[in-house]
This record gives sequence, structure tokens and C-alpha cells, in this order.
Amino acid sequence: MTVAENNTAPGGTPAPGADTTASAAEAVVPAVSRGERFTSYDVEAFEVPSGREENWRFTPMKRLRGLHDGSAAATGQVTVDAETAPEVRVETVGRDDERLGAAGTPSDRIAAQAYSTFEKATLVTVPGDTKASAPSTVRLTGPGEGETAYGHVQIRAEAFAEAALVLDHVGSGTYADNVEFVIGDGAHLTVVSVQDWADDAVHVSEQHLRLGRDATLRHIVVTLGGDLVRVSPTATFAGPGGDVDMLGLHFADAGQHQEHRLFVDHAVPHCKSNVLYKGALQGDSAHAVWIGDVLIRAAAEATETFELNRNLVLTEGARADSVPNLEIETGEITGAGHASATGRFDDEQLFYLQSRGIPEDQARRLVVRGFFHEILMKIDISEVRERLEAAIEDELQAIGV
Repeated sequence: MTVAENNTAPGGTPAPGADTTASAAEAVVPAVSRGERFTSYDVEAFEVPSGREENWRFTPMKRLRGLHDGSAAATGQVTVDAETAPEVRVETVGRDDERLGAAGTPSDRIAAQAYSTFEKATLVTVPGDTKASAPSTVRLTGPGEGETAYGHVQIRAEAFAEAALVLDHVGSGTYADNVEFVIGDGAHLTVVSVQDWADDAVHVSEQHLRLGRDATLRHIVVTLGGDLVRVSPTATFAGPGGDVDMLGLHFADAGQHQEHRLFVDHAVPHCKSNVLYKGALQGDSAHAVWIGDVLIRAAAEATETFELNRNLVLTEGARADSVPNLEIETGEITGAGHASATGRFDDEQLFYLQSRGIPEDQARRLVVRGFFHEILMKIDISEVRERLEAAIEDELQAIGV
């Protein structure tokens, strides 16, 4: 049984591509295909998750602070500060702005709660046929320790625009949001979403990536701080020729839970997707979860896709769960594949470095730096790359590596 989307957007406008409204009872029917996942703007269309569901089985529900069951009322606000290139527009808009909801519909109860609760949204636009002269930064500061907030951000790159942007999450508190990336035909956008929260923070974010014809998006997720961080990006294509790179770097310390759930939905022909996430873990009860789902529908001929996740466990007591999934409904594709690996230090690499006279502690640092080097070099915003290199160095010093 396929469950349909709810047809009402946050401001009361029709949801893009939606048909009918479904009840909560229907919402729990397991989907045969990833493409049949339930989506809705209506919070009550989702049952309260227990943690036994596939979508929640790795998440420590008690640490969500009520975001999942409706008990987390909004008690504060996230502060938004923007430093943008002169060509980039930043607006604060109401819930009834007709541009909201263009990139996708919430696929879980927390995302629907965030959609129905936010009061104002931040909308960043790169005008068509414009190349931004410098990277832009939108900094979101949490509501404060013990406080809860809901939010919404939309990034629009209009037709044939080109820009780079950083979404920087800092501060304390509990925060749930939806982030939309609407990439127009022929546009090129690089975005880095940094989760550098304080130790007490909980952040649950659903990110919707929608690419127009011949659009290119490099979407990079960096997760360093927070008590619990769960980021769920979904990429869809509105026309042929779309190309998305979904990259991730995360470093979990003792007690931290970092979860990244990706879905790439290939529904149109001649599109490309490449997924590469790398994570390191250290300390007791450090937990990293990576779920990578790629669906190639029957109409998506000439698709080219690959996804890869690698995890490096630095100390005892840390755990990484990695689940790549690939679903193909047509044989007329260019190529598709997936892989994942979790392990400790490569003893051969250490032996080689030590045989060249490099002390063991320095050799271990070089191995970790080399592990992350591939992704760091894909971040062409120098300030962000240097900041991440320093953060990784701090992490390594904390455990004496």
C-alpha cells in the first residue's frame, strides 16, 4: 500500500506535488520501496515514534527532549546573522510566503513539527545569471541552554546563478528545523552546513535539496559538536542533467550521538549523484550512524551514482553503524554502486611511517589527517577548511594522538 502526501503546506498553500491527506493509522504502513516513504506537513499524520521503527532504530529517543512526541514547546528563538556577498539577498519572511515548501515535504514527525511551529523563515537568494563575488555565511545561534526553538531556512540559487554559502550552527539549546535548497536550471551552488554546537545541544534537521535542469550542487555536512545531532538530507531532481555531490565529515567524542541519513531520489534521466561521508570516533559511547539510500526509478535512465561511507574508530568504546542501500528499477543506467567500511588505524600505514623515523604519535596524526584530506580538499572556502583542520587537530590532542 502506498501512502500519499498531505496536501497542505505551512502557510495553508498546496504542497508541491502532493495529492491527498493520509491518517496517522495509514502512516505506519511499512513502505516496500524507499520511494513510497510517507511525507506530510501535518504533525498528526505521523504516529509518535517509539524507536523501533526503521527510521528511528539507531536514535536514542530519550535524548530528543520531546521533539518527537510534541512535548517540546518552543520556549526560545534561534538568532540568525548573515554576512553575505553584495549580490546575495537575505529576507525574513512569514509562514505564508509562497516560495516556502518548494524543495520538499517533511518525512518524519520532528520535521513536520518544525514546519508547523516556526514563525519566521530566513530566505537567502542568489539572483539569476549572477556570480557571487565572495562566499556568504548565515550563522544560526541556538536558543540557549534549556530552551527549545524551531526554524526554517531556504537557500535559492536562481537560473544560472553561482555562489558558495556556509550555514554555521553554534550555541546551546534544542533546535529542530527544515532547510531547503532550491537550485534553478543551470545554477551552481556550494553549501557547507557546519554543526559546531556546544556540548549540551540537540539538533534535528531535515534538509531538502531540489536541483533543476543541468544544475550542480555540492552539499557538504560537517558535524563536530552537540550532544545529539541528526541531519537528514534528501536530494531530488526536477529536470535532466542535474549533478549533486553530497559530502560529509564528522568527529564524535565520548557520549556524542551523530546521525546522518541521506536519500537520493533519481526520478528523471541523465542525472548524477556522488555521496562520500567520512567519520572518526573516540571515547566511551561515541556513536556515529550513517544511512545512505539511493533510489533509481524506472524513468531515470542513464543515471550515474555512487555512495561511500568510511569510519575510523580511534579508541575503545566507540561505535559506528553504516548502512548503504541501493534500489534500482531500470537496467538502463550508466553506473551505480555503494560501499562502506569501519575500522581502526591501518597498521601498515603506521608501520611505514614509523619505519621512516616518524614517532608513533605523529604517525597516528598523519593517518587521521590523511583520512579526512579527501573531503577537506573539496571545501574550496579557505576559511572553513582551515577552521575544520584546526578542529580536527584539537580533537586529536584531546586523546593524545
